[in-house]
Amino acid sequence: MKFRPLHDRVVVERLDQSEKTAGGIIIPDSAQEKPMEGRIVAAGPGARAEDGSVSPLDVKVGDRVLFGKWSGTEVKIDGEELLIMKESDIMGIIEETAAKKGKKAA
Repeated sequence: MKFRPLHDRVVVERLDQSEKTAGGIIIPDSAQEKPMEGRIVAAGPGARAEDGSVSPLDVKVGDRVLFGKWSGTEVKIDGEELLIMKESDIMGIIEETAAKKGKKAA
């Protein structure tokens, strides 16, 4: 199934959070907080103004984003748990620096 959000909504896949604390203690799933970081998997065309014009979104598919703890609506599409939220619920885009990208390639 393919899902296309409308207007200024985006579909976000939560990124996994570490299951261990800094001290090495394993945290059970039931005690873990849900991550507030995710990747955009689908985006609508943009917000529609009263005059009918469409303002494109600042985020695009593939962007890594940070969002509020209680943002969005949880849905299950093709067995995958996703969030649907408005672009305004997203606090920012996480961009990797050139130095970090270089280390990953090495």
